[in-house]
Amino acid sequence: MKKHIVIIEDDEFLIDLLAKNFAGEDFTVEKAMNGKEGVDKVRQIKPDLVLTDLLLPAVNGVEFDGFKVLEEIKNDADLSGIPVVILSNLDQKDQIEKGMKLGAADYLIKSQFTSEEIISKVTKLTSKK
Repeated sequence: MKKHIVIIEDDEFLIDLLAKNFAGEDFTVEKAMNGKEGVDKVRQIKPDLVLTDLLLPAVNGVEFDGFKVLEEIKNDADLSGIPVVILSNLDQKDQIEKGMKLGAADYLIKSQFTSEEIISKVTKLTSKK
């Protein structure tokens, strides 16, 4: 059975690359270009996993970054069990700690992973459900 993933990322090239890689691994991918759209899709689909960037564009002038995405998901009783993996260029220790404290299942630095590594981590996290 295919697993569902929501990828929240404003880099169109990266989101398409990830979606293509996951599609070849029996995952169904929904894409969102900002945090608000991403959380709306998570509420609608209730996926097996969420991948989110931290630096996301504001929506109608309102900040809705990856930390806000994480808070929205983890504070919603219907969604709180969904693993959220942060995928970011931010590699400062305090950013990583903040993400993990908010309930992230993992934190990946964009420049430090291969497609195989991220697919392996996501497969492992989604097989626990």
